[in-house]
Formats: sequence, structure tokens, C-alpha cells
Amino acid sequence: MASTFAEAGFPEGADLSIGLATVGLLFSVILGILLLNYGVRTGKSSILKVPDEISLKKSEQAGVVDFDARECAGKITTRPESIEPLSMHFAYVGVAIGIGYIILQILQLIEELAWGRTTGIHLLEHMPLFPLAMIGGIILEMFLDRFDTYKTLDRNLMMRIQGLSLDILIVSAIATLSLEAIGGNLAPFLILSIVGIFWNVAAFLLLAPRMIPSYWFERGMGDFGQSMGMTASGLLLMKIADPENRSPALESFGYKQLMFEPVVGGGLFTATSVPLIFNFGPVPVLIFTAVVMLFWSGLGLLYFGRK
Repeated sequence: MASTFAEAGFPEGADLSIGLATVGLLFSVILGILLLNYGVRTGKSSILKVPDEISLKKSEQAGVVDFDARECAGKITTRPESIEPLSMHFAYVGVAIGIGYIILQILQLIEELAWGRTTGIHLLEHMPLFPLAMIGGIILEMFLDRFDTYKTLDRNLMMRIQGLSLDILIVSAIATLSLEAIGGNLAPFLILSIVGIFWNVAAFLLLAPRMIPSYWFERGMGDFGQSMGMTASGLLLMKIADPENRSPALESFGYKQLMFEPVVGGGLFTATSVPLIFNFGPVPVLIFTAVVMLFWSGLGLLYFGRK
């Protein structure tokens, strides 16, 4: 979203976001382990009963898969002499991005014709491409499921491309991080960091047991890790809290993603948040998000919490 921040006249926002993401990722692991020990020692965990159970094998700590448990990274779906399978899967990614770009251009044209010229408000003008590229991927997958009789798209190979892209993105972002931008906005950076960490810890300790009917500790661990860092952090903490998947935590986490990811997990609202603030100001957006938070909090406490 660096270009979106720049178009909104606040290019430092990209550096602040990366810095905050780094802080969140770091503390998600540190505080997550502390909360795991706290939960086990106080009997809040339904799975782990002894602190010694909170452990990973040496190979897992090193990030290495045991030799006998190693899986295939992907299947060769086309003959390399015809077209390299990896190249074709990269082309599929390009097609998905292209579909998203066409959708974005159409939406921007509709906005311009519908209300942009008369009101001067252009929300989609500042909207980044990535959420619509996800929609482009869904459209491409639906097309291939129906018309690709040879099943040339391999999920595991696409996951490897996804992992490579994410690694490049993270390394590039951190390598280009401007410490000067953070230093120039140190007060808001510290406020956002401290309040964000405090809110996530408080939500886990105070709201999770009152909202989640069963296995709140294991399920809340996943949400805590994701909210502090990223999805991988939540999955890591859930694996430690429930290493044998004896609780429904992982399954419920997966179902939650269907609603969470397209909207706020780097989805549509994440993408439009900066344009909304730019066009309507921070106070109206604050009021709107506060109403949304109160609605879901009330639903969790008064409906699901009573089960």
C-alpha cells in the first residue's frame, strides 16, 4: 500500500506500517509463549496440563521437516519440453493480477461516471491492486475448474510461489524501511505499538473466555497470534497449544478466515481504509469502526458467550 500512502500525501505511512508490523510480529511470539505458560500453569488450557508439554522438537525449532515426514513440493503438470510447469504457474499468477487490474479500472471508471465528477470524491482512485488480484485469482480458479480438463494447476506448486513471493516482499520491505520516517513520527509509532499490544493481550485474556464457548484458550491463541503478527504466527501458537489437534481450534480458525481475510486480513477494508480517511477524515472513520467493533463485541458477549 506504499503507493496508496504516497497518493494520500503521507508516504511515511508505509515505513510506519512496516515498522509496526515488525514490532507486532516480534511480540506475537514473545508474548504468545508467555501467555501459553500462563495458561498452562493456571489451568486455562484444555489440552496442555504441564508446562513441559509446551515444546517443539529440535527439528521444528530449526524450521526443518523430519526426513520421513517430507512431502512433495509440487507436481509437474506439463511436459517441460513443451512449457516449464513453474513458468506456467507464474503465468497463472500474472493472469490473476491482470484480471484484478481490469476490475479495478472498471470500478474506477464507474466511480468517475457515477459520483466522482459531481462530488470530487474518489475512493477507488487510491485503492491498491492486491485485494482485487485475490478476486482475480478466484475467477481464474473457477474458470480452470470448469474448463481445464487436464488439471494443469497444482496447488502445492502455487503454494511454493506464494511462499517465495511473501519472503521477497518481507525482505524487500524491511530492507527499504526508512528509520528516519519512524524517528520523525516516533510519538504516534510508540502509541500505536503500545496500545496495539495492550489491546490484543486484553482481548485475549478478558474477551476470549467470555466469547468463545469451548476451547477458548486454544482458539484464542490463534486469533492472538494473527492479530499481533500474521496468520503464520497464529498457526504456530495454535500448534504449540494443541500439537495433536485434539481441539476444534484449527478447524474453526480456518472457517473464520473465509470471512476475515477478504475484509480486514489485507482485504477490501484494509485497502480502502486510507482512501476513506483521506476523503472523509479520521473522526467519521473512527466512529464507523467503533460501531462495527461494538456490534461484533456485543454479538460475541451476549450471544456466543452465553452458549
